Amino acid sequence: MNVLVETSAWIDYLRTGTQNQTINSLIDDNRIIINELILTELIPTLTVQKQSKFIALLHLLPVQPISIDWNEIRSMQTNCLKKGLNGIGIPDLIITQNAIQNHTSLYTLDKHFRSLAEITPLKLL
Repeated sequence: MNVLVETSAWIDYLRTGTQNQTINSLIDDNRIIINELILTELIPTLTVQKQSKFIALLHLLPVQPISIDWNEIRSMQTNCLKKGLNGIGIPDLIITQNAIQNHTSLYTLDKHFRSLAEITPLKLL
């Protein structure tokens, strides 16, 4: 199964280099995918930091298309609020929806996604 690697995991990977064994294993197994939202969260900072080689590598990854179902996003946000999960933003909901729609696991270090996995069918790695 492919794995959508979320922004927080990429940031950790850049900070720690090759210390992140999960991403290294996913790279070795050719299982990493990305989407345009995650690229948009990463690339501006990487551009400012002059990380052109890493940006080029990110662009080599398969891009999972995003098809936003806004009714579902509103429903997920309503469920979050009912559960007291007030800090989950729309980008996190879109990434969650994208992983669920495409039957991919999500690799993240962001605690919001652990909460989302408890109230949605999101599969975390």
